[in-house]
Amino acid sequence: MTDAMVRLVDHVVIRFAGDSGDGMQLVGSRFTAETARLGNDLATLPSYPAEIRAPAGTLSGVSSFQIHFADQAVRTPGESPDVLVALNPAALKANLADVRLGGLIIVDAAEFTPRNLAKAGYADSPLSDGSLQDYQVEAFDLTRLALEAAQPYGLGRKQAARVKNMVALGLLTWLYSRSTEPTEDYLNDRFADQPDLRQANLAAFQAGIACGESSEAFAVRYEVAPAPMPPGQYRQISGNRALAMGLVTGAHLAGLPLFCGSYPITPASDILHELSGCKEHGVITFQAEDEIAGVGAALGASFAGHLGVTTTSGPGLALKMETIGLAVMMELPLVVVDVQRAGPSTGMPTKTEQSDLRQALWGRPGESPAVVLAAQSPSDCFDTAVEACRLAITYRTPVILLTDGYLGNGAEPWRLPDLTELPEIPTAWSQRPNGAAPDGSPRHLPYRRDPVTLIRDWAIPGTPGLEHRLGGLEKAVDGSISYDPANHDQMVRLREAKVAGVVRDLPDLAVDDPSGQAELLVLGWGSTHGPIAAAVARLRALGFDLARAHLRHLNPLPANLAQVLDGYGQIVVPELNLGQLAEMVRARTLTPVTSYSRVRGQPIGVRQLVGFLRDRLEGSEPDRAEGTPDRAEEELS
Repeated sequence: MTDAMVRLVDHVVIRFAGDSGDGMQLVGSRFTAETARLGNDLATLPSYPAEIRAPAGTLSGVSSFQIHFADQAVRTPGESPDVLVALNPAALKANLADVRLGGLIIVDAAEFTPRNLAKAGYADSPLSDGSLQDYQVEAFDLTRLALEAAQPYGLGRKQAARVKNMVALGLLTWLYSRSTEPTEDYLNDRFADQPDLRQANLAAFQAGIACGESSEAFAVRYEVAPAPMPPGQYRQISGNRALAMGLVTGAHLAGLPLFCGSYPITPASDILHELSGCKEHGVITFQAEDEIAGVGAALGASFAGHLGVTTTSGPGLALKMETIGLAVMMELPLVVVDVQRAGPSTGMPTKTEQSDLRQALWGRPGESPAVVLAAQSPSDCFDTAVEACRLAITYRTPVILLTDGYLGNGAEPWRLPDLTELPEIPTAWSQRPNGAAPDGSPRHLPYRRDPVTLIRDWAIPGTPGLEHRLGGLEKAVDGSISYDPANHDQMVRLREAKVAGVVRDLPDLAVDDPSGQAELLVLGWGSTHGPIAAAVARLRALGFDLARAHLRHLNPLPANLAQVLDGYGQIVVPELNLGQLAEMVRARTLTPVTSYSRVRGQPIGVRQLVGFLRDRLEGSEPDRAEGTPDRAEEELS
């Protein structure tokens, strides 16, 4: 047995990769949970095929989970893994290009058979042909260890071989000085009613630890110290879970029951799953037969006095648009969550993209203004969801909340909020008729508005004396159908002005510009927050002076946006699309901006963004179209 020395390191990026049936998401989640418990800051990036079961052993079937953890602030899930655990040749081939030179590669030697090599497109084994000479490669027979560990518990060979993911988890748990008890407790709970599987997984986990202890491959184990964080209680949380909690909290702050009508769609389905477990908090969930039924039910719930919510991704958002327009016309609160993915059409449903900004802003027929927000990190999904509830309820309007696959599936530490510090969301119900009929008798006018905010009165159907009509046809102030041109013009302008007036209730755009003299501003939205923050920090460390700002409110935009932009000679807008925000900023403010666009299904790479921004700061502007590789990216390739 080796007595490995323990070395303290400040950060590590690990990627677990294997076939989509190898349990890589489970292994990554368990390693993440223990990392969060130890107090490291972290960010994760799960990646998996869109197919329900892609061909085993092929590149299209590779599933991976990446975690970046550190003793300092972590802004991204990392770019170049320090460690790659590859459970078959396809996993190695699909991920090798990302591993840093000199990095550690751990493989399951049993899987590098001629048949599996051929499936992955290898003519010769990379374990023996010299192609991995720039890396530290350790080949263990993880499958044999799994079979031996499971042998006493009566599992068949195929089922026993599947616990090799626990062998890999045990090996990395030992290598990075993680505690074993939480994973053992997890396995005991998960397989409580399947004793043979429980014991086989526990034995495989211990076999991985023993492999690390007894192997002469590792002279060093590693530790990462806890990251300094503000005092408080923390938990690991994904964006989808944080968003679900934010919706429940927003409804609670308003004193309204929450109704979620949704149709399952990747990568938004987890929100519906999370909300379905919140019945004790006044949450009703409805898994509809399709996207249109889901949003229709949610709008009906809002009409009845609930907070209606619907969740989806880009293709589903397109199907919901007519009903969102109906919510605009009826002026009812409705929260529409869009966890964006790569398009068009079905596109790459398990990959991330900021694909739907144009659709969220302008995708409905007619003049149909809606509030649009975007979350910037997994934990920020909670705060943005509460904000979406507040604006929807206060202004009687649909609010579209944009996240994406990276935020929804990614995880990070989240400081639990003190709910007593969150302000209540007033729900001003009409209690008595607000107008009179032609004969002078009391009558409720559903489209009578506050003269300043233009918010219409909201009455719960069935309230005696407050009977009224709403619908999709244009209405006059009393709710009667109207084809009068002047009335239609007035109502269209009132709805537009009401949403535009939300800006009075929004904070100004904050700018991070320590010197106050920066020439270049990096403006982002949504999940580009982490890569932008990391790139700006790296350039400042090199002595460059630049500023950054991030938009949460996309419609209406902050009142001071044009003034902020006027203060900088160069504005760069990084996006995971072909420049949708850049296009909107140009149109709304008449400010020249430079688009930095990426559409690869992955978060923006920090090194590439650093190279692009450095070119701009140094006055070097390569002659290229937006979205093509930049200097730093070409050097890296």
